[in-house]
Parts: sequence; structure tokens; C-alpha cells
Amino acid sequence: MSDSHVPEHLPRPVFDGVAPESALVDGWARRIESLRISVTDRCNFRCVYCIPEQDIEWLPKGELATLEELARITRVAVGCGVKKLRVTGGEPLLRKNLPNLIREVAKLPGLEDLALTTNGTELPRLAGALRAAGLERVNVSLDSLDPATFAKLAQRDALADVLAGIDAAEAAGLVPISVNCVVLRGVNDGEAVAFARFARERGFEVRFIEFMPLEHGQRWGTNALVPGHELRARVEQVFPLRPAPDQDPHAPSRDWVFADGAPGRMGFIDSVTAPFCASCNRIRLTADGKLRTCLFSLREHDLLGPMRAGLSDAELADRLRAAVTTKELKHHISDGLFVKPERTMSQIGG
Repeated sequence: MSDSHVPEHLPRPVFDGVAPESALVDGWARRIESLRISVTDRCNFRCVYCIPEQDIEWLPKGELATLEELARITRVAVGCGVKKLRVTGGEPLLRKNLPNLIREVAKLPGLEDLALTTNGTELPRLAGALRAAGLERVNVSLDSLDPATFAKLAQRDALADVLAGIDAAEAAGLVPISVNCVVLRGVNDGEAVAFARFARERGFEVRFIEFMPLEHGQRWGTNALVPGHELRARVEQVFPLRPAPDQDPHAPSRDWVFADGAPGRMGFIDSVTAPFCASCNRIRLTADGKLRTCLFSLREHDLLGPMRAGLSDAELADRLRAAVTTKELKHHISDGLFVKPERTMSQIGG
């Protein structure tokens, strides 16, 4: 990927509370303030856009970063200016003793937002403990409100379990709740209005995510991709929308509220048709301790190996800063230069 100069429209970094020499700033002058940490590659679903049904090679336990190692990486990253942390998987609630990690990172000074992405099935068991540990909110993956369609996508008959998990999260105070829906043409794209009605009835944010080329098979393509603007148009035929007044310029989702003032909101993560790379401020850590500067990166930066070899916190911070300088300008999905990463979404961390 040859990106030879810094485009003039990219934001200049602002150093609030972190010394410029300590901050994470990439080669395009983007300040990195968001970290997504995968705690496991294992999942109890087999979503068709994410993970194969059979022949799965899970990471051996010894190759996984321990909760203590993940907490250490987070602490150092927050010291370098990271303000937002999202815990992911696989299905992160399958990781044993996860509330212990939440408890450790929740108390870090400078961390402003602590969230978790889950399929929701374990929330009835864990929502209370996670909230007590300091987790603030959850994003729940829910690709269909129809039991048959849900089972087709997740390859598990578990819609009722996910809905129960959403109820448990709300009862525990893990709010605001966001619902993430990956849309495939001819499968669940006809549910746009149903999800909008769900958002209005429950006061949730429903976010439609464009199908991305990170699946395990060969399903991705323009025939399966449903552009976000198409889904928004379907919603607006029934429920007119207006842009959200509190839009986060760095968030991947473009958010809309209902024009009639009803509760809830709609978000559109148009990673393929309207990429937000210019304002991207996030990095990712895989469950085996590899730092990825972009979801679609072709290279990874090992943190876990050097840490286990005796890397100090100062050296870990240096390694983080060095890795961030290599962050890609954009993912190239739409310009013919895209190369699909070797790892699938579940292996990278969703």
C-alpha cells in the first residue's frame, strides 16, 4: 500500500493530558484513542459471515494472553492516551473470570469509556457481575428478529437466548444498549423497518453493519452487500430520520434519530461503501497478543512474545508507538487494491 503523503483533510492531533512524545499518533497525524481487545477466539455461534461450522482450530490456551497480560497492555495503552476500550471475541463472555479483567481496567485513570461486544447468550448469567466490576455498556449482536432467519445466520437456534440477554443487560444497567446487525442481501435485508420499530419500542440504538470481506468462505461480494444508504432509505419510508445532533466524529457509525422524537436511534456502519478511514482512531489486539493497526491489516505486531521475554512497561509503550506509526491510511476495499487478511473476523476480534 503506497500512501505517499498526508492528505490535508486529515485531523491534526490534540494532546489533552498526554505529553506529545507519549501519545499514540500514526503516520497520517491521527491520534489513536480507541483500543479493542479480543479475549478469546472461541464462540458458541457459527455466524456464516464470521466463522466456519467445522474444522475450527482454536488457539491453544498457552498462546492466549492472560487476563493479567491484557490488563497490563491496557494500562500502558491508556498511559499513552487511549480513552476508549472495547472488549471483544470470539464471544468474550466465554472467557473464564472475565469480570476480573473488567475490574482491573475500569479503575484506570484516563479511561473514559468501557464497553463490551457480545452475542448476549451469557448475559443472563454475567450481566450483574460485569456491571458490578465496572463495565458501562454492551453492544449485542442480533442479525434477525425472525427465529428461522436468525438460526440460518448464526447456525444456532438461539434468538430467545439473545433477547433474554438483552433484557438482563438492561436490568443490570449496562446501558445504553446498542444492537449490531450484519446485513446480507436476500437473507435479512428485509428486516430494516422491523429493526427500526424495535429500536423505537425499546429505546435502543440499532446499527446496521455492511457485510465485510472477512468471512471464512466465499460469500462476500457485491451481490451479498447491502449498502447502508439503501437500508436507511427503507427505514425512512416508514420512520423519517434526521442526523443525530451528538454524532461522534471518530465513531464508525453514522447515527440518526427519529424525526418524530421517538426514543431510540439508527446507526449505519458503511465500512465498504462509505469508509471512515480518514477519522479512524482505533487499534486492535488479538487474543494471542498481536496488535493490528487496522481491521484489514496484512501485518501484525507481536506484543505478547516480547512481554513474556521481559519487556518493561516503557519498552511496551515504545513498541505500541512504533506499531501505530505504521497504521494504514485506508483499507482499499473499493479501489481494486484490497488484499484479504489471512485471519477471519473471529480470529481478529469483532
